[in-house]
Amino acid sequence: MAKCTHKGCGKDFDEAENKDNACQYHEGAPVFHEGLKGWSCCKKRVSDFDEFLALPGCTFGRHSTEPVAAPAAVGTSEAAKNADVPVTAQATHVTEEGVEVYGKKPEAPAAPAAVAVEPKKEEEEKKPEIEEEDDESVPVPEGTTCKRRGCGRVWKDQATSRGSGAEATCRHHPGSPIFHEGSKGWSCCSRKVLDFDEFLKIEGCKEGKHLFVGANSQTEEMVDCRTDWYQTQTNVILSIFAKNKDDTKVDFTEDSINVDIKMKGNKRYKKTFPLFATIDTPASKFTVLSTKIEINLKKTSGISWASLEPNDQVKTWTTFGVSGGGGTVGGTEMYYNADSPLHHVNKK
Repeated sequence: MAKCTHKGCGKDFDEAENKDNACQYHEGAPVFHEGLKGWSCCKKRVSDFDEFLALPGCTFGRHSTEPVAAPAAVGTSEAAKNADVPVTAQATHVTEEGVEVYGKKPEAPAAPAAVAVEPKKEEEEKKPEIEEEDDESVPVPEGTTCKRRGCGRVWKDQATSRGSGAEATCRHHPGSPIFHEGSKGWSCCSRKVLDFDEFLKIEGCKEGKHLFVGANSQTEEMVDCRTDWYQTQTNVILSIFAKNKDDTKVDFTEDSINVDIKMKGNKRYKKTFPLFATIDTPASKFTVLSTKIEINLKKTSGISWASLEPNDQVKTWTTFGVSGGGGTVGGTEMYYNADSPLHHVNKK
């Protein structure tokens, strides 16, 4: 299994199953401004870092393993604007606080006058937070990623992800992300970097068990979404109206489509549509829009569909006209069409 290098994706994938629209990612750069976080290719901004990492990609395409030369995160600090500090260069030195500095090493400032500081009392020290534990009684959906910061492991099976092997070990950051004057790091680690992609690669400083479900996780709610469809002589276009989408999958078969939409708030729409007639699966595709999913089905023949799904109750329906005297509107003779699901189209 290869790992996708697109920003916002990072999923493991099998090249044999890699296809158009399989990858949902961000093609822009991260933007941090006055406490808000987002991507230059999207309008949405959030304040929480975990919500930022969970922002669904706005671009769809194929998974890739090519290294991405992403631009530096957009910010407003002087360090981020300094053109003399290339983000891809090697750090020239590291401060005592662990901050990696790029560019010319500054001269050592004059030592400040000694100031007497009272030692902190032990009772005033911050108590360590109790980390949430995984609820192993809840089934883990396929493709679920560990919720601990900096881990990124994807659920495989009970023995692999919760056993005693290497993949069952969770290396994560128990602290919070820190962005200060262009440098990025974690409150639990001393290492700081300038490039956002390098920040995401900082290995976790604590080992433990994965958090795939969590004791506080809500039960997933299956919801229904409004649908609408229309057709041309060559295509059928199905719209599924859904907002706040996190992940969307549509699998095409010759006579059906499988739709799986995960939305915020632990809501999910999942349905299989059997089709009235067969479709050309390689030529069919789907597009994710802000308010809906638009699925474009390529017909294998030019016949008119009486309904989206098979329906024994349909007796007559509007058909596309054909050239010539026979089979046009107003005709009285029967016209045989071997491609038709009912084999005969009665011309009125």
